[in-house]
Amino acid sequence: ALAATPAFAAPAYWTDWTSTSAVASGVIGSLTVGSSTVGVTYTGPYQFAQTSGGTNYWVPDAYTSAAVDNGPPDSDIIALNAGGPKTITFSQSVHNPLIGLVSWNGNTVDFGAPIAVLSYGPGFWGNGTPVVNGSGTGFFGAGEVHGVIELLGDFTSITFTGPETALDRIRS
Repeated sequence: ALAATPAFAAPAYWTDWTSTSAVASGVIGSLTVGSSTVGVTYTGPYQFAQTSGGTNYWVPDAYTSAAVDNGPPDSDIIALNAGGPKTITFSQSVHNPLIGLVSWNGNTVDFGAPIAVLSYGPGFWGNGTPVVNGSGTGFFGAGEVHGVIELLGDFTSITFTGPETALDRIRS
């Protein structure tokens, strides 16, 4: 089942991924909301990270909806290609963070927290549908899923499982 979305869209604030860390097998970035800046770190396995330039995989229609005014603005992306736990850590608590998905094809993910699917549609590599699991804490990517999910609650970190995906950007 898909979650209902608010009647009016709100601007999304997306992480600017700025560097990689071989020491921590991670990617480092920041999220600016108004005059506040939140540090964001991804740790876990990944295939590559684009932190400045490159192909822009964020086809706008899949990332906007009645709940989200604007999709990711540029080519920053973390491409995941291996199973096991992955963690996104924030320097301070964020409320209802968003995760933009690119080509989450045939994979299952679980966040251990309730999620809402805010948008999905045709993207860079085609189209697919996220099928939310019975507990409402994750989904299976049927086809080439491109879109935005929201984790419901307040988080200083998000740990999830799921192989071979492309993931980017967090909103507070």
